[in-house]
Amino acid sequence: MELAIESLIMKKILIVTGASSGLGAEYARQLPKIRQADELWLFARRRSHLEEISKEISSSSSNRSLTIRIFETDLSGSAGVAAFDAVLAEQASGASGKIVIDTLVNNAGFGTYGPFAETPRERELSMLDINVYALTGITHAILPFLQKGSRIINVASLASFTPLGNFAVYAASKSYVLSFSYALAAELSEKGILVTAVCPGSVSTEFANVASNGARKIVLNGKDPIKVVAHSLRRAEAGKYIAVMGFVWRFKAFASRFIGRYFFARYTFLHEKRPSNPA
Repeated sequence: MELAIESLIMKKILIVTGASSGLGAEYARQLPKIRQADELWLFARRRSHLEEISKEISSSSSNRSLTIRIFETDLSGSAGVAAFDAVLAEQASGASGKIVIDTLVNNAGFGTYGPFAETPRERELSMLDINVYALTGITHAILPFLQKGSRIINVASLASFTPLGNFAVYAASKSYVLSFSYALAAELSEKGILVTAVCPGSVSTEFANVASNGARKIVLNGKDPIKVVAHSLRRAEAGKYIAVMGFVWRFKAFASRFIGRYFFARYTFLHEKRPSNPA
């Protein structure tokens, strides 16, 4: 009888990738407040940042039974996906019952400013390794652990709606995320699993400093990440396929349907220069 009862125990898991700063850290703070779970798994490369966020969440959480696990992991490329697979397998085998992934937030990623010909090839390929390869591989890995009501939140970008000069690979990678999210939402809808693509414009995070290699320290006209995350979580809870906050961002997303793709790429290349220090 005890074994039968134990086999029915389900441990609910929340997962956030790229959780050491910016939107990822904010998802780590806000997600447990709206999704009841037993554990919160945080993935990022910077362990010290993860430890700080974990302590902050533990001290402020009303859910005292929430266990926070941090994984200092570079998720990029095949090695990163294999590392995630290993964590998932270890945690599943060590659990006293079935683990269910309630919510996955695919947030890990970065951008690179500058004309494609002038940006380091390895950096552009590394961007695809995390923005596209890792997101796809991690999503596939967690599918067997989802159930009706589970959610996948993929952080795309306002850049996903149109090609951008001086931002070519990043915009293309986020266009993939948006397209993939819609298709996945359609495929999983009959199982009651929800998929939401989050498409923010400029947000006040470390993004610009990383993308420009230190040439631009802060994001210009960046929105508050707290508000961006809160809005996206409300949209996800409402079962929406996309989250675009605010009138201006929604208007730009809508207007992109009527602007020639080459025209906009050419315009941004000529008139929206993005600073970048040499690698």
